[in-house]
Amino acid sequence: MSSPIATPLALCISSAALYFATLMSSLMTLNLYGRQRAVELVTGPMELLHEGWGEVGVLVGLVTVLAPGVVITMMALILYAGGKEEMPDWAPHLLAWYEKLRPWSMMEVYILGIFVAYTKLVDLAYVEVGPAAYLIAALMVTMAATDQTLDKELIWRRRRVENTLQFSDGTRVAVERVSISDIQMPPVQNMLSCYSCGLVGAFEQPVPRTHVVGSCPRCGHKMRRRKPDSLNRTAALLLASLICYFPANIYPVMTVIKLGQGGGHTILGGVVELWQDGMIPLSILVLFASITVPVAKILGLAFMLFETYRGSSRGLMFRSKLFRVIDAIGRWSMIDVFMISILVAVVRFSSLANVTADGGVVCFAAVVVLTIFAAEAFDPRLMWDAAGKNGPAPAADPPVASRKSIRTVQNDGTEDRQGMEPASA
Repeated sequence: MSSPIATPLALCISSAALYFATLMSSLMTLNLYGRQRAVELVTGPMELLHEGWGEVGVLVGLVTVLAPGVVITMMALILYAGGKEEMPDWAPHLLAWYEKLRPWSMMEVYILGIFVAYTKLVDLAYVEVGPAAYLIAALMVTMAATDQTLDKELIWRRRRVENTLQFSDGTRVAVERVSISDIQMPPVQNMLSCYSCGLVGAFEQPVPRTHVVGSCPRCGHKMRRRKPDSLNRTAALLLASLICYFPANIYPVMTVIKLGQGGGHTILGGVVELWQDGMIPLSILVLFASITVPVAKILGLAFMLFETYRGSSRGLMFRSKLFRVIDAIGRWSMIDVFMISILVAVVRFSSLANVTADGGVVCFAAVVVLTIFAAEAFDPRLMWDAAGKNGPAPAADPPVASRKSIRTVQNDGTEDRQGMEPASA
């Protein structure tokens, strides 16, 4: 019988090989009046840095060059730890950080940026797509397949559960492991699921909503029922993204010059240009990713914040689904930023043709990043709390004297309960 980590390990090794091949291969070659320029994956971020747009250059470099390499390395180490009888002490922290960093590896978005850049270049000069573009497409597939085939529950099952749990005040209590079939379901207010590893604990007292209860006996992650100061942080990030949104659409994101003629291009202007050139499906894609998605994220999160502050119980299921959609689509707005980084890198022919980035791209990149952070800061369970659907919860820690033990709930006699946190837990 093959090892359960054999498939993700093979895919991870393939991803590593594709990643290094991508770094060493040509991404695109442009031929204009006999003059050629070839670029690689790192050329775009470097050109943005040289032009003085360091914020955007660093961002593009992080999510297209550094982040994929980091997450592939982390996955290899996680699979190494998962192959052992007992997970090493460093592995839980690595797995938790992998979950946080994985969305910032944006190769699947970058491949669309290459496609959009190609359509803008074909009217300017002869364009040859290099092997790196195809390698990135393959890398996107292998990384996604690695995530899909990895059984994280199996990995966590090989991690021991400590016999004691340390509370935030230093007090330690005994940890008792029980099967869910052997106990009566505790009150929802007394249960807590670890955000990192999914271990479910049943406490003797109701669990505070935002206070740190203690460290998880399995992964060591700080345990709390809700994200601290979630609504205020989300509101602040949304306001900042709204402030950046208007200059991002008013000011040009790039300047295109050909034979001494040309000018600035805004995001909406780029959509109109694609439409006029007959590339209607592509123009709709750019319109959706660069204009519709940021607006939908800002308005959607603002709507959920407003309803939560009101304590409204209207449309809770709809709002929960809306949040999942908003959380999933946020990264795709980076298409325009990636397209500009490619054009800036490849179109460098002095007076014949030249593309430079403009201030609008900095504001637009800020909108994308701020809305991603806002979605991460928002805790959708607070919508149900505000509507009174999760029952009462204490505002402060229960007295230390009342803490005697914690029970970690399992599906059966051998398996920890993974990923089965109630909506209110």
